[in-house]
Amino acid sequence: MHQSFHRFSELFAQLGLATDEQAISAFIVRHAPLDPAVRLEDAGFWSPAQSAWLREELLGDADWAEQIDRLSLALREPAP
Repeated sequence: MHQSFHRFSELFAQLGLATDEQAISAFIVRHAPLDPAVRLEDAGFWSPAQSAWLREELLGDADWAEQIDRLSLALREPAP
């Protein structure tokens, strides 16, 4: 099976979000800290389509899983 490396900004593109560094930082600041009891894909700020895509990618341990995990960690840090 071929595995691809995806950039963090590409994850935001897949989610239909802005991909520049400022927009990514603003998204994380706006939504952090995510409660540790809430699964990333169940967070209230996703659209149903975004939530479904995240869930599918995580369950399938897809190429995107590493970047999704990175986003989850970033959102669980206290906001600066």
